[in-house]
Amino acid sequence: MDFNMVEMVGYASSLMVAISLMMKDIVWLRILNFIGCVLFTTYGFMIDAFPVVVTNGFIACVNIYFLAKMQQERSKQANMSCESA
Repeated sequence: MDFNMVEMVGYASSLMVAISLMMKDIVWLRILNFIGCVLFTTYGFMIDAFPVVVTNGFIACVNIYFLAKMQQERSKQANMSCESA
């Protein structure tokens, strides 16, 4: 079977999204899903599929937003525990 670069990016994208959905840890789920979305966005550009680019670009932004929000909450909790000590 002869794979070209476009197909490899498409399969890698699918694999990353599938793996992300098996994660119990929400941070890892979001990180791996983000990587899958970036790969899918790249794949969408490679095959000139604008709906794939837009959808996965949006999902990647959602993942970044929630990862940043989780990091912010962790920082707040760390600061609060340091203040109470």
